[in-house]
Amino acid sequence: KYWDETVIIITSDENGGRWDHVAPPQIDRWGPGTRIPAVIISKYAKKGYIDHTQYETVSILKLIETRFGLKPLTLRDANANDMLNAFDF
Repeated sequence: KYWDETVIIITSDENGGRWDHVAPPQIDRWGPGTRIPAVIISKYAKKGYIDHTQYETVSILKLIETRFGLKPLTLRDANANDMLNAFDF
């Protein structure tokens, strides 16, 4: 009954030490690090779509802040992309 209001984002925090062919960008001394996959499950996720927008872990937080009109907690999430490009509302 919650399907119309649900977004599930599956990702990982570590990539197991396997390096990508693309060097990670430098934001600060913590990251965002190497690229890792994410899968979005939602009625509103774009079907069969591969999003090439650069996101980071705090992009999930930025999506929540954007959706609910919340102020960012830090400059890091304030400057992150909000993942809306992956959805078709």
